[in-house]
Amino acid sequence: MALSTRHLLGIKDLNLSDIEQIFETADNFKTVLNRPIKKVPSLRDVTIANIFFENSTRTRLSFELAEKRLSADVVNFSASSSSVSKGETLVDTVNNILAMKVDMVVMRHPYAGAGVFLAKHVKAQIVNAGDGAHEHPTQALLDAFSIRERYGEVAGKKVVIVGDILHSRVALSNILCLKQLGAEVMVCGPTTLIPKYIRSLGVKVEHNLINALNWCDVANMLRIQLERQDIKYFPSQREYTMLYGLNKQILDSLDKEITIMHPGPINRGVEITSDVADSKQSIILDQVENGVAIRMAVLYLLAGQGA
Repeated sequence: MALSTRHLLGIKDLNLSDIEQIFETADNFKTVLNRPIKKVPSLRDVTIANIFFENSTRTRLSFELAEKRLSADVVNFSASSSSVSKGETLVDTVNNILAMKVDMVVMRHPYAGAGVFLAKHVKAQIVNAGDGAHEHPTQALLDAFSIRERYGEVAGKKVVIVGDILHSRVALSNILCLKQLGAEVMVCGPTTLIPKYIRSLGVKVEHNLINALNWCDVANMLRIQLERQDIKYFPSQREYTMLYGLNKQILDSLDKEITIMHPGPINRGVEITSDVADSKQSIILDQVENGVAIRMAVLYLLAGQGA
């Protein structure tokens, strides 16, 4: 059975059965990834282009690895070293790549809605690997999958997302995904970094980190997105760390043991200290491992090979 959507542009395009199907497929692929031979021929003869207009390490490597594990043919494209720097438009760039008979495009772009725009103009299937401060669907799927792996289910779990909610595509996708799966969601951060209408998404808002941590089962710590901030949203990084940075002392003082997550890249010593990031309560590296399985599942199902 394939997904109900032809593209993966955002979590808002997926229904609950889509998400559950991705998780079940990812369970199977995770078994494959732990075998001595980690490759399956599922996407042989499918060509996938990874088009990244923004810097990326984890997401790009994770997608590339997922594609190669599925035996797809992979083309990598970096905007900084391409004709985009000579003034070529997004549609022209992608159409030129598609003229080379590419079946699927994985794209990251600094502008929100770039994937939606592209899906209307080109024939290939589009997977959004992050568009501006809008959505990052595969990150939300792997985060929810990691919570499911840790607790057995996501429904009923209390998840707090801490940090720069305003500029974070991870936060929006996570909220949409976790709410669909029946989790309770809270956001926590300085007033200036919490979007005005966030409550309309059905989330709680808290400005005190300790209160938020005592409420939650899982804390997802986001980094400060300095590259997207056009003005100063708080006095200094040091002050932000004093109020919203998570250290071992705070973690040990809580009434219960909570799970720590981070989408990466981590700014150690700012939103989270090294002893927290590397503690047994942290599932940050599990998230990275699950990312490959989730992206394999998404590509496999979108390619219609799940039939």
